[in-house]
Amino acid sequence: MALEGSQACCLLCLFLFLFLSAVSGSHPPSERLISSTSSIRAASNQTKKTAPDVAAEVGRYADVAKRIIERAVFGAAQNRSYRRLADFTDAVGNRVSGSQNLERAIRYMYNAMKQDGLEVHLEPVKIPHWVRGKESAEMVVPRAKSLAILGLGSSVGTPPEGVEAELLVVQSFEELKRRASEAAGRIVVFNQPFISYGETVSYRAFGASEAAKVGAVATLIRSVTPFSINSPHTGWQTYQDGVKRIPTACITVEDAELLWRLARNKQKIVVRLVMGAQTLPDADSFNTVAEIRGWQHPEQVVLLSGHLDSWDVGQGAMDDGGGAVISWEALSLIKDLGLRPRRTLRVVLWTAEEQGGVGAQQYFKLHKENISNFDLVMESDLGTFTPMALQFTGSDAARKVMEEVVNLLAPINTTKLEAGGEGTDISLWMQAGVPGASLHVADSRYFWFHHSEGDTMTVQDPHDMNLCSALWAVVAYVVADLQDMLPR
Repeated sequence: MALEGSQACCLLCLFLFLFLSAVSGSHPPSERLISSTSSIRAASNQTKKTAPDVAAEVGRYADVAKRIIERAVFGAAQNRSYRRLADFTDAVGNRVSGSQNLERAIRYMYNAMKQDGLEVHLEPVKIPHWVRGKESAEMVVPRAKSLAILGLGSSVGTPPEGVEAELLVVQSFEELKRRASEAAGRIVVFNQPFISYGETVSYRAFGASEAAKVGAVATLIRSVTPFSINSPHTGWQTYQDGVKRIPTACITVEDAELLWRLARNKQKIVVRLVMGAQTLPDADSFNTVAEIRGWQHPEQVVLLSGHLDSWDVGQGAMDDGGGAVISWEALSLIKDLGLRPRRTLRVVLWTAEEQGGVGAQQYFKLHKENISNFDLVMESDLGTFTPMALQFTGSDAARKVMEEVVNLLAPINTTKLEAGGEGTDISLWMQAGVPGASLHVADSRYFWFHHSEGDTMTVQDPHDMNLCSALWAVVAYVVADLQDMLPR
C-alpha cells in the first residue's frame, strides 16, 4: 500500500534524525567502524542456511579436498608425517612433564615448524615436575619373585629402605570396604578387571587414597590395559585432600593375577617395595603454537592440536607424538598447495597433558576472552591408526555442516560423523560452547601400549598416518574457509 505525501515526508525526517544521532555519538569513527564490522561479521556467522545451501557451498571444496588427499596419501608428502615422527621421537625420546627432554622436544618442534615456513611462537606456562627415581618391588613370601612396576605420577616415595608388608588383594573398591578391618599396615593390591579405560582408570587415579583411608601403607594397582606381555602401564594419580599420602605403583596384569590366586589359596604374601619418587617445584614450560593466518578473518581460529609431552617410558610415539605431528602435517599440506583459508589455522602442541591438561588449562585462561572467535577446536589423542570417523560436539546446525564436510573424505572412505568430540585439552572450550572434533581411529590396540615401554615407533604405520593427516587437513581447511563460522 502506498503512503500519502505527508506521511512519507515525516518518515524521511525521522530516518535522517536517527542516522545523524548515530553518527554523532560518543564513539570515535574508528571504534564505530570496528563495532560495525564486528556486528556485520557476527550476523554473517549466524546466517541460517538451508541444507541444499550448505551442501552446495561445502561441495565446492571437493577438488581441493582431493588435492590434499592425493598429496598426503600418494604424492610428494606420502609418509612424511611418519618420517617426521620417527625423526622426532628417535632424537628426543620420551618427554615427561618438567623434564629436560620435554624442553628439548619443544625446541625441536619450534625449530622444525619454523623451518617449514610456518609462523611459530611459544606461550609460557608452569607445569608439574614429578621424578620417578629408582624403584623396585619383590615378593619375598611365599617365594622370591621380582615384580615389574612403574610408579604412578605424583606418588610419594617410600623410605630409603623401602616398605615391607603383607598384602591384602582385592578386586574392587567395594571389596576393600568390606575387608577394611584387614587393611591396616598392609600393602593393598587392586586386581580389578579391565572393563573400559574410562571406568577402570578410577583404580589407578584414586586407589592410593581409598586404601590409605583404611590404614594401608602402600598400593599396587593392576595396570589399566586389556592386554599384557608382563608390561606395567603408568599414569597420573590423585591424592584426596585430608588423606595420608602413601606410595603407589602399577604392576602387570600377570603379577596381579598371580597375587590374586595366591591370596585366594590363603597364602601369606609379603612384598618389599622401594620407590624413590619425589615431586619438585613446578617447572617452566611452553605450549608450542604454529599458524597459517587467515586472509579475511585472521582473528577467527580453527585450532588443531595434540600434546607434546608423554610419560617417561617408551618413546611417546603413539601417545601423543602422532597426534602432534599430524596437526603439524595438516598445515604443511595446506601450505604446500598454496592454500590460505579465510580464517587462521592454528596448531597448538600442548605441554603437560598427562598431568591433567595443565598446559591447555592455562591456554584457555589466556585466550578465553576471545572465545567467540574460536570456530572449531580439534584434538588427536587416541592414536593415529586407521581413521574410522570424525567425532563432533556442536549444535544441530553445526552438525549439518560437518556432515557435509566429512562427505569430502569419500576418497579415503571416512565419511562418518559420530557424536562426541573428545580430548582433555579441548574439553574446556567445548564446555564453553565452542564446537569440537576428534579422531576416531581403529584403536583396539591403543591401550595395549598406552603409558608403557611399548609406546614406540613400532606401533605406528606410515599409511595410517597419511590417512589421518589428510583427514585432519581437509576438515581444518574447509571449516576455516567457509563463508560463515560454525553455528553455535
